[in-house]
Amino acid sequence: MSLMEADCPAEATATSPLEGCACRSGLPPELCCALDLKTAARTSASPKVAAALARMAQAYDDGELILAEHFAHEALRTVPGHRDALGGLYNICKDTDRPQAAEALVRRMAALHPEDPVVRMNAALFFRSKSAFTEAAVHARVLLRLAPDVALAQRIMGLVFVSLHQAVGAEHHLRQAIALGDADEAETLVGLGQALRGQGRFEEARAAYAQALERIAAPGAEAVLSAWFELEEADGRLDEALALIERLAALAPDDPRVAIGRATILRRRQDPEAALAALGAPPPAGPHAPVRILAMKERGTILDALGRHDEAFAAFAAFKDQTAELTGNRYRAEAAAHQAQTLKAFFTAGRTPLLPRAGVRTDVAQPIFVVGFPRSGTTLVEQTLSSHPAIAAGDELPLIGQLTERLGGLLASEGSYPQALSELWFGDKTGLIDTLRDHYLNEAARMGVVHAGAAWFTDKMPLNETHLGLIHLLFPRSPIVHLVRHPMDVTLSVFFNALSHGFHCASTLDSAARHFALTADLVEHYRSVLPMRYLAVRYEDMVTDQEAQVRRLFDFIGESYDPSALDFHENPRPARTASYAQVTEKLYDRSRFRFRRYREQLAPVEPILRPWIERLGYGLDDL
Repeated sequence: MSLMEADCPAEATATSPLEGCACRSGLPPELCCALDLKTAARTSASPKVAAALARMAQAYDDGELILAEHFAHEALRTVPGHRDALGGLYNICKDTDRPQAAEALVRRMAALHPEDPVVRMNAALFFRSKSAFTEAAVHARVLLRLAPDVALAQRIMGLVFVSLHQAVGAEHHLRQAIALGDADEAETLVGLGQALRGQGRFEEARAAYAQALERIAAPGAEAVLSAWFELEEADGRLDEALALIERLAALAPDDPRVAIGRATILRRRQDPEAALAALGAPPPAGPHAPVRILAMKERGTILDALGRHDEAFAAFAAFKDQTAELTGNRYRAEAAAHQAQTLKAFFTAGRTPLLPRAGVRTDVAQPIFVVGFPRSGTTLVEQTLSSHPAIAAGDELPLIGQLTERLGGLLASEGSYPQALSELWFGDKTGLIDTLRDHYLNEAARMGVVHAGAAWFTDKMPLNETHLGLIHLLFPRSPIVHLVRHPMDVTLSVFFNALSHGFHCASTLDSAARHFALTADLVEHYRSVLPMRYLAVRYEDMVTDQEAQVRRLFDFIGESYDPSALDFHENPRPARTASYAQVTEKLYDRSRFRFRRYREQLAPVEPILRPWIERLGYGLDDL
């Protein structure tokens, strides 16, 4: 099913408190999620419909949302596919906290009016706001095709790329927006700062934020100061970060970002008691909903540092519950299981030897794939490896994922990934595996991930291990470093963080454990059918015997041991992921077997993880 065909969200199945469709739009199902889009009327010359739309618009402007909804329904009963009526009802549902209805309506508008740039703009902004960044990108791309000369279209594409951590593409579109005279240049400059930060160009990012502050009136500068604070905090410049928070406090003392910022700085300075006091009581409901939710995450982090583990877990659980309520994102268990099943069915012991492997190019740096479930220690290993002069840090490269999405077209196949790889069995297409390899390498070069003199660059995109089959075909001699950490620790840490990888598996403790088990099983399958150049590295061994493990890593890759790698925390390369704070400190063991402090809360998922605890070599004593 395509994005356009998925008219009603999967969650919209429960009985609604409002009469009508389960999505809570207030419309009857046959005019809403059960509407036949092929036959739905989209326009009307009826004066009655025109009058209803005019009254809807007036009532909405007057803040009379119940009345506005009445007139929207009246128009849609006659013309169920009318763009303006659907758009009006969409705005009303957003304003009245009915996200399922808003999602159903924005999907329907895009399906019925695919060439309307306003519709595509609203869809891109909606899905970005609910952290459905891949879907937001679909609509942003169509918007840009429809209006490439409009600054707003360029800005939205750039901001979506920022959310997808595609910093180079984001920079391109945001600079295009500025060149086109973006009327809201401050927001564009903030996005540009984030894109530059994502490329490690911190000084240029600071300049973009400073320029944004010059272009915006003081009451609107809060977003700029907040983004700039995040940059300085990530770079370890805590005094500068605190100064920015105090500037924010002077403008908006009740903004919850002020309390979060102060608390974060105090926690980073190892003063959790003061951090908790600075954070204060949970902010009441009101504006800044996403920020209020992040306050719960910060509270959990501080309480964990204080050893108040029951309270910490409750704060993290509230953070996850409120995030799910705000975004509507839930673990897509069926999609995850289907993907794993399809990959295992394609990459079999009988088939994979018949697939061609790409040759090794000697004229460019080669990738080192640092794989592992999120929060397993991949950033630590990348920071260690990139301390070596021959290894550049590529960070989270989206290139493998992009290849899986485009594989059908690149191989001129009627199927999609992984079935499209079957084209490579044909004699007239075997050479295309080198084309796919070059696509990856050319994109990496375009992104500027390789510095002069480097023989290698790292790619540590989370859950790249899902696609070890494709990685092996493209780079059969590239090192694959797989970070292994105690499954209970990984699951707990994933649950404690804001992650969207892996079909939103971090939504709940149960879904994190289930996706861990699903992924571990897939890796085990790949190892049984592919002769990969593979090395498993235990996070716990990196902590307890750092030098031996670092020597082992460089020996595996084929580079000489460099003692400076032990001082990875002094690596000037800025880490750009959630682990940035940890990798600017010396190696410590506070997170080793952290799960023991949360045994009671983890009890429900222990049966899911126990088989993998044993199969990955962790003893029962570790429990």
